[in-house]
Amino acid sequence: MTELNNFEVIIIGGSYAGLSAAMALGRSSRSVLIIDSGLPCNRQTPHSHNFLTQDGVEPAVIAAKARAEVLKYDSVQFLNDLVTSGKEIKNGFVISTEEGRSFQAKKLIFATGIKDQMPNIKGFAECWGISVVHCPYCHGFELRNQKTGILANGAKAVHLSSLVNNLTKDITIFTMGNADFNTEDLAKINRNNIEVVEISISEIQHENGLLSHVIFEDGTGLNYDAIYAAVPFTQHSDLPHYLGCELTEHGYIAIDNFQKTTVKGIYACGDNSSMMRAVSNSVYSGGFAGAMVNKELTDEAF
Repeated sequence: MTELNNFEVIIIGGSYAGLSAAMALGRSSRSVLIIDSGLPCNRQTPHSHNFLTQDGVEPAVIAAKARAEVLKYDSVQFLNDLVTSGKEIKNGFVISTEEGRSFQAKKLIFATGIKDQMPNIKGFAECWGISVVHCPYCHGFELRNQKTGILANGAKAVHLSSLVNNLTKDITIFTMGNADFNTEDLAKINRNNIEVVEISISEIQHENGLLSHVIFEDGTGLNYDAIYAAVPFTQHSDLPHYLGCELTEHGYIAIDNFQKTTVKGIYACGDNSSMMRAVSNSVYSGGFAGAMVNKELTDEAF
């Protein structure tokens, strides 16, 4: 017989957003279970930035400190496991895990994040989050004044280049094939002396994730210090979709201004529902989601 435990709220995902939601709920003495599989998307990133009081701290250190603070609240529990399925029942939801355990809750919060899709470039994944990065706000200051590539095409390449241009003047756009720029974009690229290379990259040479050379399909190579890459993503968990939560046209979980998804009783926070990928935003949206779930529970009972 599968074990069944009841909680007021189950939070799926125990990184910054999930822990922040749990703190808001724990401080309202709500019974909460956090289930986390231990694979945050920034696990290779050496330092977190742009987050007040924690600038330059290793992401895992921030998460560990946050977990310890949250678990001081007796009504909050943390489980290292992977959620594999779930279903809606009367007055709530049942969640099942990889280890064969089942839990019931009145409300769900998905803080599951997203999963970056690595291109078929040797060495890319090993450098991801270290010297091949996604965000100038998270990494730009540390990579300033360095020889920098932009791995993107079209409007995305122009947007990234415009942000990076304030940090370094040595920029090359790698379009991985024919460039796709309109007249206005080309004028901006030329005005800022940004080179465009259409030959596809086959390999990124590095040492412990620190980029040294970019090797192209024609066998030529150039030295670079950093690359910003606009890579596609998928939801880290398919469960919100299976439970009926709608996605936006960009692939994020659709939420309203109160972190509610399109399914009653289910909320989402963090990277899975926001284009702003930052620890600070995850903490904010998680805390807000926790408060809104507490309000809903209060309104139903009061």
